[in-house]
Amino acid sequence: MEMISAILFQLTRDLSIKEIKEAGFDAYFVDHTTGIYPQAASGVPFSAMTFQSKGDPITDLHEDLAAEQKARTTYDNLLRLIDDPDVRDPIKFLREREIVHFQRFGEGLRIVQDMLDSRNFYAFNPSFDK
Repeated sequence: MEMISAILFQLTRDLSIKEIKEAGFDAYFVDHTTGIYPQAASGVPFSAMTFQSKGDPITDLHEDLAAEQKARTTYDNLLRLIDDPDVRDPIKFLREREIVHFQRFGEGLRIVQDMLDSRNFYAFNPSFDK
């Protein structure tokens, strides 16, 4: 998030009012000036509901895997829309990082599953049920 915020700051810090209006950025500007206000591209603000946790390692690792893939897809979509190499390069780095995170969470899931009864490793929560 910090890198994306830095990119957005660099892109918006010197905007004129005319540029803000022409870009359709004026509604956002009224509420937030050019400050970073985390929200989806659709305008839905960030919420703690984004963080999903059930307290079950298998469930939570699947959620982590899904989150990494969603972030990768977002970066893929941004790269389809952006031509500026100074913006693309850090986004490419972030995309690569999501792939590595996905791989590590996958390894973690395999470790948890290997420690359970292989015939039915979804039968219980290994944090509580022995």
